[in-house]
Amino acid sequence: MKKYLPLLLFLGAILTLGSCAKRQNPVILLRSGWQVENIGDVSHTPGFLATVEKYYPEAEVIFWPFYGLLPDEEVAMLKKRFPRLTIVRGTLDDSGAASTPELAEAISRADIFIHNSGPSTLAWKDAYLFKVTTGKPFGVYGVTYGLYGIPERKALDEAAFVYFRDTVSLALARRDGVAAPIMEWAPDAAFGADVTDDDKALAYLSAHALQPGKYICCNPNHRRTPFWEHKFKNRDFDQSVYDRNESMREHDHAPMIEAIVQIVRHTDLKVLIGHEDYTEIPIGKEWILDKLPQDVRERVVWRDTPWTVDEAISIYKHSVGLFSHEMHGPILCIANGVPALVVRWAEQSSKGLMWKTIGLDSWLFDFDCEADIERYVPTVLDVAMHPEESRQIAGKARAFVNERQRETMEVIKRIVGK
Repeated sequence: MKKYLPLLLFLGAILTLGSCAKRQNPVILLRSGWQVENIGDVSHTPGFLATVEKYYPEAEVIFWPFYGLLPDEEVAMLKKRFPRLTIVRGTLDDSGAASTPELAEAISRADIFIHNSGPSTLAWKDAYLFKVTTGKPFGVYGVTYGLYGIPERKALDEAAFVYFRDTVSLALARRDGVAAPIMEWAPDAAFGADVTDDDKALAYLSAHALQPGKYICCNPNHRRTPFWEHKFKNRDFDQSVYDRNESMREHDHAPMIEAIVQIVRHTDLKVLIGHEDYTEIPIGKEWILDKLPQDVRERVVWRDTPWTVDEAISIYKHSVGLFSHEMHGPILCIANGVPALVVRWAEQSSKGLMWKTIGLDSWLFDFDCEADIERYVPTVLDVAMHPEESRQIAGKARAFVNERQRETMEVIKRIVGK
């Protein structure tokens, strides 16, 4: 027996090491953060982190921002809500080599690369290189497909899974023959966002005489985003985009103006004009506030400064609801059980159609369709006048989204487990 003792000790050590390896937390490398000028894009990251925390709590997530700029306030918000979060910076060259040691280590540690929700698979090349250089899987979580000429197709064929945030994108990918083994619908990651800043929100509400439960929010929008106004993007002025926005401003916002008038004159609510992208701040005044009758304007507040995602969510949570020409404010509302109506038009992508998928057909409006424009004001007023019933509708959509989030995290667990 003694002569076998060293061998038994050696085998015991190997089994112990194997057991320890199994107990190590799985690591997700999250590519996210497409821009900071729009709180919708910012919200993808905390949304995904919260979803993982809820349905895959043993996983560690490393956040790799796509956009070169990551403001201190965003880092502080993420660290406050997710204190164990690691953030790495850097880029990959064409061979897949990382430009920073921290990124190289993150890639080495990661069990899977996940491309977060966005207007397309913007970081398709990073996802592809991750798989080629490491042999480990990547997946895509909640994107729109087929926009801006992004050459994402090659990468998507190599993905372990691709979740599309709207069924139009899913159908298009199938029609194009994208060959990922799992291609299904899943919610935009922002549906998981639960970051809040009640102190800042309540201070803002108090300063503007807005009482919790006694105001409703609205967000105007351009037909197309004037990206030249994003100071970090250095885009040239686009006359055609400007002309299109100006030509449609009255058509697109007259119903919103009328909805505000009806709310003020038929309820005791005030109205808060907000935004998602900071380029929308001035149009809140010029296109909405300045067009209101004087008696109505006295009960309308225009948000004239940018807000962070956590403050915006807190303000939405204290409101009766939101009617918006943007997509992610409504997503943040439904994520937190707050009623939200969405307006879309031809210049926007198919992402707005996710409202149909989650059972909110009656709260989705196509402003290129006259019938939808006609039902818009009555529907907004109905939400304002029946807050409890509206919250029940929002809660049902939220429950549907949460169940799908759980299912998708189970899929990711299985892929990592392989």
